[in-house]
Amino acid sequence: MSNNRKSLVDVTEQERLREYLAKFRLLQRHEWWEWGLSLGILLLLTFAVASLSITSILQDSNPLWRSGPFQSIAGLVFLIFLFGTYSTYEKVLINRLRLELIERDSYSSLWRDLALVDPLTGLYNRRFAERRLKIEISTARRKGTAFTIALFDLDGFKQINDLYGHPAGDSVLTTFARHLQQATRAMDTAARLGGDEFMLLLPECDASMLPLLLERLESIEANVDGQRIAVRFSVGWKEYEYGSSEQDLMDAADRALYLNKQDRKQAVLLRHP
Repeated sequence: MSNNRKSLVDVTEQERLREYLAKFRLLQRHEWWEWGLSLGILLLLTFAVASLSITSILQDSNPLWRSGPFQSIAGLVFLIFLFGTYSTYEKVLINRLRLELIERDSYSSLWRDLALVDPLTGLYNRRFAERRLKIEISTARRKGTAFTIALFDLDGFKQINDLYGHPAGDSVLTTFARHLQQATRAMDTAARLGGDEFMLLLPECDASMLPLLLERLESIEANVDGQRIAVRFSVGWKEYEYGSSEQDLMDAADRALYLNKQDRKQAVLLRHP
């Protein structure tokens, strides 16, 4: 995962746009081949009809341009020319419109993604997480499946910023976000709520499975100019209970997070009085 989600989204959308354009050009080539083949067949049929009329044209005593068969064939060729010109013009307009639609769709997807992701860590932002939380609660209520929400808060993050500077703090955030993303399943949702606060939405997952996930987040270190900075966190979670609202889950997980943070601070004080 990139340290800058905006750059990552830009690259993704550019790749998607290039893929669309490649497919569009391939389709365009096929259509031009079909159009040229159709026009060629019309011309061949016209020349075939003309060849059948050569004898009548040669036997006609009138000048060539006044010959009835010649005028008919010339009129047919002119109509084919008009048809080819008009169809070419329409095809150019249609292809131009297709290209504009592809570009608009790509850029609208880009802005939609940028509005739902955190630009630093690449995780989803609070807006998306809150929407997703409602959906997951509704799904768990309807299907009767397990669902757990987990909140994370980095320990000593302010001290890291004060001691090493904000670039180091950004590195800590992106490092934790990357490990959080790698530790979860594709169906899970990882989000940065703001500052050093993160959220996990874990559908079809009960609270007993959280310790296994947390083991994957142990011993995280951020590399800042060759210096290793330990990334530690406090966590609180709450499993969905029937009838609970999204605010109920958030409040319960937040209380658990607060208690865990206090316990960790107390443990530090006991080790270093």
